Amino acid sequence: MDQIVLICGRYEGVDERVSEQLADREISIGDYVLSGGELGAAVIVDAVARLLPGAVGNENSTRQESFTLDSAAADVGPSSTCGSGGLLDYPHHTRPAEFRGMKVPEVLMGGNHDDIRHWRRQKALEKTVRNRPDLLAVVALTDDDKRLLAKIRHQDENDI
Repeated sequence: MDQIVLICGRYEGVDERVSEQLADREISIGDYVLSGGELGAAVIVDAVARLLPGAVGNENSTRQESFTLDSAAADVGPSSTCGSGGLLDYPHHTRPAEFRGMKVPEVLMGGNHDDIRHWRRQKALEKTVRNRPDLLAVVALTDDDKRLLAKIRHQDENDI
């Protein structure tokens, strides 16, 4: 589309006649209630505008985020350490290597790309299981992913 119009309700929403006769669709941004639609509209504008060419410094970065599905990886999972394959993204660490006594995980400092890829995938699975388990129903999981999930779920049961 060349343009969209977002109608923002206040408190109880938009008059039903507008919803039924003038709007193409209603959009929900989550399972919570806001006082008005302005913040929801801002979320939608930001999420959409950042996908426009030139909106972010490196266009490839918009292809390497949480929820990004790589169609080429549908049968085998994500193809790189950057793609989440539709899961929540893995944790990121920056410099310095130690901050207030908290260290970057050793695996990330070791330089073994296979170990790093495995760690990132495990962390993405852990974050997804704990925060958005519904996403697991729509992503392609490898046999290794399934083993990691079993391990994560077993560990969670023991932590309870």
